[in-house]
Amino acid sequence: MPAAVPPNAPIAPNASNTPNASNSASNPVSNAASNPADLTDLVSLDEIQQRVLWLATRIVDAANHDRATGDGVKVGGHQASSASLVTAMTALYFRYLGPDDKVSVKPHASPVFHAIQYLLGELDASYLTKLRAFGGLQSYPSRTKDPDRVDFSTGSVGLGPAAPLFAAAARRYVDAHFGARPRSRFVALLGDAELDEGNVWEAIADPACAGLGEVMWIVDFNRQSLDRVVPGIREGQLRLQFEAAGWHVVEVKYGRRLQAVFDRPGGGALKAWIDAMPNERYQSLFGLDGARLRSAFLEGAPPEVAPLIAVVPDDDLGALLTDLGGHDLSAMLDAYAECDAVTDRPSVVFAYTVKGWGLPIAGNPRNHSALLSTEQIATLRAAQGLTDATEWDRLSPDTAAGRLAAARAEQLKRPLPTAHPAIPVPAQVETRSPAKPTSTQEAFGRLVSGLARTPDVARHLVTTAPDVATSTNLAGFINKFGVFAPAEVQNYTAADSPVRWSESPSGQHIELGISEMNLFLLLGQLGLTWDLSDQPLLPIGTVYDPFVCRGLDAFIYGTYSGARFLIAGTPSGVTLAPEGGAHQSTITASIGLELPNVVFSEPAYTRTLDWVLCDALARMGRGEAGSSAYLRLTTRPIDQAPFEAALARVGEERLREQVLAGGYRLHIAAEQENAGAPVVHLAASGAVLPEVLEAAAELASEGVAAHVVDVTSLDRLYTGWRRALQQDYRSASGPRRPSVLKELFPGRAPIVTVHDAASHAMAWLGSAVGVAAVPLGVDGFGQSGTVADLYAQHDLVPGAIVNAALAALAL
Repeated sequence: MPAAVPPNAPIAPNASNTPNASNSASNPVSNAASNPADLTDLVSLDEIQQRVLWLATRIVDAANHDRATGDGVKVGGHQASSASLVTAMTALYFRYLGPDDKVSVKPHASPVFHAIQYLLGELDASYLTKLRAFGGLQSYPSRTKDPDRVDFSTGSVGLGPAAPLFAAAARRYVDAHFGARPRSRFVALLGDAELDEGNVWEAIADPACAGLGEVMWIVDFNRQSLDRVVPGIREGQLRLQFEAAGWHVVEVKYGRRLQAVFDRPGGGALKAWIDAMPNERYQSLFGLDGARLRSAFLEGAPPEVAPLIAVVPDDDLGALLTDLGGHDLSAMLDAYAECDAVTDRPSVVFAYTVKGWGLPIAGNPRNHSALLSTEQIATLRAAQGLTDATEWDRLSPDTAAGRLAAARAEQLKRPLPTAHPAIPVPAQVETRSPAKPTSTQEAFGRLVSGLARTPDVARHLVTTAPDVATSTNLAGFINKFGVFAPAEVQNYTAADSPVRWSESPSGQHIELGISEMNLFLLLGQLGLTWDLSDQPLLPIGTVYDPFVCRGLDAFIYGTYSGARFLIAGTPSGVTLAPEGGAHQSTITASIGLELPNVVFSEPAYTRTLDWVLCDALARMGRGEAGSSAYLRLTTRPIDQAPFEAALARVGEERLREQVLAGGYRLHIAAEQENAGAPVVHLAASGAVLPEVLEAAAELASEGVAAHVVDVTSLDRLYTGWRRALQQDYRSASGPRRPSVLKELFPGRAPIVTVHDAASHAMAWLGSAVGVAAVPLGVDGFGQSGTVADLYAQHDLVPGAIVNAALAALAL
């Protein structure tokens, strides 16, 4: 078989060679591209796809061979993985898509995407030589960093295809609450190996994604992963899994040349022989040609097969046997049309392709990271009719292909985004603290429900949870606003439940199955409706804090994509003591502190939570970049009196400023300090503050002045300190600038940090202030017991805090 598989030749006006999606289980829907009147259009599309193939290949080549990196490290760029999607993407962008459609592009097909954007006039030519360069084209499509418009960031496999699914779910919600937007189709291009990712199956199985007829996935079924040819024949199994989840399935397996042979007498035996061939054997044929290829292909074949292909010359046999549907423009357009006609469920297209199609490395099992040589690039350039002087040219406007590209560029132009007014979130919901001890989880549910008193805020609120809405205290909101469903659902348990679980298109809570990945994927897409659906929302999600880690990949994906949402992790830490170590979170505070585009907060008192919550929603409502928020909350009730004392001492306006800056002095040991006693600072977040205050009182009885700092946001404290340092060392301006840390920790007293989380999360405070520090926290897996039991195990009890303070004073 020839090493290079050429692109499709122009289609001859022969009805018997006109392909369709007849290899689908369903009847195909005729598409104009399959009609003889549109043969000229298909010829132009073929010319376009060959130029796309060239540009995508050359973009990667230029990054690796034309640009000096200075360190000798390979740039990379996936020429083979790009090539396999050239036909599918050419058919999409130059015939199928409309201006309101949204597309997620397979990470390794990034060069193809940028080549298409260049031909459509959406990318300046200067970027074509800047793949993976600083300030240039990103390695994988990025909403926030690429110069051309990207709908969905991709890179972490499995998340890219799931994103349009949840974006469609978000659009369904927006249409139901704010009026229908222009029709958008949500398309994902993904590699077949991405279907190994568990999050894909979690996404398609979730009831919140059912019935989304605007969704189409196109699976690049090249049967190769990074390391190997994918073993066996998987399409049948995958078809059944998608169909079981309620999806419409289309298979585009063979191109027009093989279909014509299948239609001859005995052709059914040839088709059955190829269908039954394992991937490994089929791929092994790619390195063969001539008589060797024929012999290898016929080994063990039914007797009817050999005569059927005897009339095919050796030199043509390789091209025939690799004539797959994913490289047949009209077959792909027919498949898209079939999916378009199915409006009651999502669709998936299995497009059989050759990895490296049209390139000398086509089908090679080790071609994933292979690069064409300079000589091979020169040969490909010449085959395209290009020279060194013209290789980066767009299609000539004097040709049919150039005119088609220009027309599509006009058709795909999007209107400028709407300038939405800020959502008027109040500065606070409540004006006084509860009289009884209250947990932040309980207060959170009450505050979210209380936001309904501001109608312009209430209509933008949407909550979601992975089957934990009631146990994370969203019941009040659900009772007030209901559960979202595309159609009214009869509630048969209303009389027996304290939660009025009424499901209808007017509901504002979206309930998910038990999948934290789905939670963060949905939150991310709800947090992008301002762009993808021209409607800002205030999305709020809740999850058990230990399981933030389960959805972390999708959490990162959403924030990298620029989504704006709020997540409350609750309950957190070892205060969830009876549940045991598997349900006790330790590292989540560090995650919140270190995750870009997220402000992490851990308020202890209801008024501080109120201010932090409203501030986060206000930043989201103003459309501020990087305004997602993570609140770490607890079920442990805490006496509110210490906060009220600080409020009386400082005043509401100033205290609110301090809380939002990251912390405030909850308790000041003025008497002991004035008497010349040794001074120590006890810094703490969240549920441990009662123990810290008790330790401060015990230290006072021993003649130590212990000030207590309530750290409401480690993130804001660290960011402020880091920014000040950065300004100083970048400008070489001398001493670091004053920060909120100097106000919180005056003088040179040592610090004890206390946290129901890994001790490392707060340990940096000593370095920031420049004093000795002793960090206390949860650095091992807990077990079942009472809060007192677990706090004693991890040195979070008053006596341990006192001892740590004395140790800090001795350092």
